[in-house]
Amino acid sequence: MKDSNIIPLSMQQPNSVPDQSDAPTPPFAEMVWIPGGTFRMGSDDHYPEEAPAQTARVDGFWMDKMPVTNAQFQRFVEETGYITLAERIPNAADYPGADAASLVAGSTVFKSPGRRVDHNNHYNWWQWVPGADWCHPSGPHSSLAGRDQYPVVHVAWEDVEAYARWIGKEIATEAEWEFAARGGLDGAEFAWGDELTPGGKHMANTWQGNFPERNLIHDGFAGTSPVGAFPANGYGLHDMIGNVWEWTFSWYGAHSAPIKACCAVSTARSGDREYSYDPQQPNLHIPRKVIKGGSHLCAPNYCQRYRPAARMPQTVDTGTSHVGFRCVVRA
Repeated sequence: MKDSNIIPLSMQQPNSVPDQSDAPTPPFAEMVWIPGGTFRMGSDDHYPEEAPAQTARVDGFWMDKMPVTNAQFQRFVEETGYITLAERIPNAADYPGADAASLVAGSTVFKSPGRRVDHNNHYNWWQWVPGADWCHPSGPHSSLAGRDQYPVVHVAWEDVEAYARWIGKEIATEAEWEFAARGGLDGAEFAWGDELTPGGKHMANTWQGNFPERNLIHDGFAGTSPVGAFPANGYGLHDMIGNVWEWTFSWYGAHSAPIKACCAVSTARSGDREYSYDPQQPNLHIPRKVIKGGSHLCAPNYCQRYRPAARMPQTVDTGTSHVGFRCVVRA
């Protein structure tokens, strides 16, 4: 049930950017001021990891209007000589029991099986591809030609941290990210209201059709899309829903502990690294961060996580073809 104190959607303005005349001076171009405040975080109506919905508070901060692009990440690489995790040979000590032949540089790429498969086995559509990385997103023979303004993908957590440090920014906490994604529509199902496609209009890059065998591409994109291809939310942020999942600063954990409405930044950073490990893989002691927003692979028949409340765990050593990021600056 929706909180009775939430402003009715009919009274909200989902596509109006708030007046920023009193906001602090932007520290960088292409950032917008997120005023902060109290909101209803999570959902009791969808996946278990989103519950229970509860009151949270964040302070105001600046956020990138769009995900970090290939062009932006390339500038970082060219100026620093940085080599992403996907481009390095894995350390065998981090993967006990792994076949030595599999310890090669690469990343995970979505490959449609083109037929109906068991949804309980994600290996039916995810493949480890040697040579796949941020500048070879589909594998060693692919490139970024014509994709400068697409979101960078195949970035692991340490790559994201390195970029943020270099440019002088940070990564949003889960609470900050969700508050920003809602665009002022506290309690709404999506970042733009309660209808997935209002008036038949696609508001984000998601999957249409039966996942993973057939994408009908009604939104115009079979894979990722250029940043800004879909309407901004109420705070002027593009691609907060769909296109690529986005890393957050927060360690993954249950949504069971109350989120206090004071000490906003420290509370928003809550979460314990030690409790973020996957209990189903006790021999793989790799912590996980929260990712938010869903991606172009989210579909009504499989993963309805194209919503602000949705959340998933991502191991810090793993970048994939559908995970990117954006940055924030705190006031």
